[in-house]
Amino acid sequence: MSQQGERHTTNEDEWWGRLYDETAPDTGPAQPGDTLDDRFDSAVDTVAEPPPPPPPASASAPPPPPAAKRSPSPPVMPSPRAPWEPPEAPPAPPSPGDAPPEAWRPTPHHIPEARTAWDATAPPEAWQPPPATPSPQQQQPQAQPQPQPDPHSHPPRPRTDHVGDGPPTYDAEPTALPVADPNELRTLVADTVLDGAQYGTYTLRAASIRGDSARYRGEPRRDALLTARFGHGDDALVLVAVAGGVRAAESAHLAAADACRWIGGAVGRSHARLADDIRAGRRGDLKSGLHRLTDRTYGKLRAGASQLDLDAEEYTASLRCLLLSADPQCRTRVFFGVGAGGLFRLRDGAWQDLEPLVPEPGAGTGEPVVGFGSVPAETSDGDRLTMDLGITTPPSPYVESEPPPNEPFRFRASVARPGDTLVLCSGGLAEPLRGEPALGKELAERWAPTEPPGLAEYLADVGLRVKGYADDRTAVAVWEA
Repeated sequence: MSQQGERHTTNEDEWWGRLYDETAPDTGPAQPGDTLDDRFDSAVDTVAEPPPPPPPASASAPPPPPAAKRSPSPPVMPSPRAPWEPPEAPPAPPSPGDAPPEAWRPTPHHIPEARTAWDATAPPEAWQPPPATPSPQQQQPQAQPQPQPDPHSHPPRPRTDHVGDGPPTYDAEPTALPVADPNELRTLVADTVLDGAQYGTYTLRAASIRGDSARYRGEPRRDALLTARFGHGDDALVLVAVAGGVRAAESAHLAAADACRWIGGAVGRSHARLADDIRAGRRGDLKSGLHRLTDRTYGKLRAGASQLDLDAEEYTASLRCLLLSADPQCRTRVFFGVGAGGLFRLRDGAWQDLEPLVPEPGAGTGEPVVGFGSVPAETSDGDRLTMDLGITTPPSPYVESEPPPNEPFRFRASVARPGDTLVLCSGGLAEPLRGEPALGKELAERWAPTEPPGLAEYLADVGLRVKGYADDRTAVAVWEA
């Protein structure tokens, strides 16, 4: 027994003897192990040395790392990266021989699954990178299917700003403002007026633009425009009045504004009876009553000229009006007025000049209003719709009689059809429509679709310029649904 009470056995002595027996033959170099500790020591020894530079892009495989001496104790893990990790800078585009962009960094928990370049058991294809996914910049654009055109869509509107054999003389935009009187600022007239509405089966667009000549000389717009609705619901009546003052008259714009204001007041006071006559198709009563309303308006213009100490020919204006019922069952459109201007209809892509001829005394104009919401031949009150208008009619109940104007009275009652476009305009647009075929063709292409233009588009259409025509332009268009 030993000093601590242990008992020596023979087998123990034999084991120590065999271990330190110098006569035992050498067994040769030990075979490398493949245990967890061996793999961990191999990885630690590798990272202890400075990492080699990244392999060039042309290399098919990274070179094997230099052999490292085994340290007696594992050193502290340094910051340099392992050879299989990507460098700090963004790598070059991957090639078939480069390392994967994101390599696995060995940790004690993943060492059993790791393989190194010097591991003899690693298969030759262990370092072949997976197929690289191209970046969004490298991806080839794929052909997208072209959208099919909508058969119900309309072609884009033309962008032409003028028609004819050359550009107009004046600039397209306003240049000078009119001279203002500080005591009469209410008499100032804006360069452009734009309005619109939608009632029943029609869409209304109205615009008045100062002419290129007046814009250049700093003169006020001589044309005046009034759009007004009287009444409510289906009984409402819409009036659109267009007036044009005498050219070169200093008070032309004031006379045009007075003409619109006075005819508007007269129609507004009698709108209930007028709306009823339009729906009932009482053409004779309409013509007689509107004639008297127009005469009274021109009587006031003459009285205004006398107060301003002006000649009646200076303080006057052409006047053209449209009456439109808000009742969707009524498609009767009534025109009346005095003086220069135009009344046109765009039907099936072609223009029709509806300007009534100057009537002889006792003669009628236009056609009877039949169908499309109007009575066929006779009203419930026994009024017959006939072209024989030579019969003397009783005095109108609307207004008292006034001296007639110098110009003859014009009247027309027509029935609108779906798809029609009715245009009432001053002489500034009527003259180029009659004198320059290119203008009518261009507007027909823009206004032929059933969808009416917006306010901005309509303003551009009315302002389509023509060389040699630089007067004010005022136009009212009615699109029938």
